[in-house]
Amino acid sequence: MNSIRERIQAGFRGKKRCAFVALVGLSTVLAGCGKKPPSNAEIHEISQELVAAARGVVGSQPQISVRPEALPSRSGKRGATPDVINLTLDDPHREAALIRALVGAARKHDLTRGPLASNLDVVEFDLYWQSRKTHTIRITEMNSAALPAGPKLPSSAARLAIIIDDLGEDVAPARELLKLPYPLTVSIIPNLQHSAEIADDAHQRGDEVLLHFPMEASEKDAKSEYVELRVGMASEEVDGMLSSMLASVPHAAGVNNHQGSRATADSALMDELMPALRRRRLFFVDSRTTVDTVAYAAAERDGVPATYRSAEFLDDVETRAAILRQLDRAAAEAKKKGWAVTIGHPHPATIAALHDALPKLSARGVHLVFVSDLLK
Repeated sequence: MNSIRERIQAGFRGKKRCAFVALVGLSTVLAGCGKKPPSNAEIHEISQELVAAARGVVGSQPQISVRPEALPSRSGKRGATPDVINLTLDDPHREAALIRALVGAARKHDLTRGPLASNLDVVEFDLYWQSRKTHTIRITEMNSAALPAGPKLPSSAARLAIIIDDLGEDVAPARELLKLPYPLTVSIIPNLQHSAEIADDAHQRGDEVLLHFPMEASEKDAKSEYVELRVGMASEEVDGMLSSMLASVPHAAGVNNHQGSRATADSALMDELMPALRRRRLFFVDSRTTVDTVAYAAAERDGVPATYRSAEFLDDVETRAAILRQLDRAAAEAKKKGWAVTIGHPHPATIAALHDALPKLSARGVHLVFVSDLLK
């Protein structure tokens, strides 16, 4: 039978062992707590690695876009903004391999995957650093039945891109446009009642989506939006406004200006905008609302893929006959130069004219393409 002294010593040794184990556990926890969550810059760097991993599975053709997530303001909670990565998958058999590649790249940065959510042709999951979300991955299976795949065009083919601006307020004309079995580029004003819905519908059908970015008009144009890109804004303001507007126009592959006769003529402002587009891998289309525009030149200088409206607007005169004449001129320009970009709006007369004219374009040797096919 152990003496009282021996029992006391044994108990003391046991307490020392427990204290040592507790100290080791506490040190491990503190070491984990000492790691800082990734910053915005680090999240963006990880996003590019995730994009590279995805390209290794799906190749260079499918559309991949990266944009910051729009988060509601929460008092007392601060942290980096998660990135949203949208991927278009044209081969559903590659979905499992794509997810494995993304998760494998994420693990290199101690990120873990949340549960998969599936809705029709969309699979979505989040990535986390500890309990903080860093990324949302959204994989959309391209609905190959939505738009028929046309033949591969020779480089000498005449190409015409038609952009339909000012969508987002009314869903009815958008649905009429999306019934047309031809590739259209739809440009959506942000933060309107149906902006996100129309963008989702167009993307699901296989059309190309642009953010129709409100920009300051000149005084003589006497037009303004409540929130718009204005001369004198600093880079942080430009970047924040772009992020906010992209949040309401999902799947945007590029940007064109809404109004903007003063903004696009201001070199300093365009020099702030183009790096923000380049970081997000967005292209730019200069709507050319003024002859004084420097936007396309700024995009070229900053390495942003870009093009510009080369033909006249389709519907400055809102009659079917006038719009058909403008379409005819745009097609003639495409035949002469090899390409043309024109812009219309969701007016009933415009939709009716497109319904009549588009089936006849191919017979004239003019092929309708997305505006991204005409980037310089």
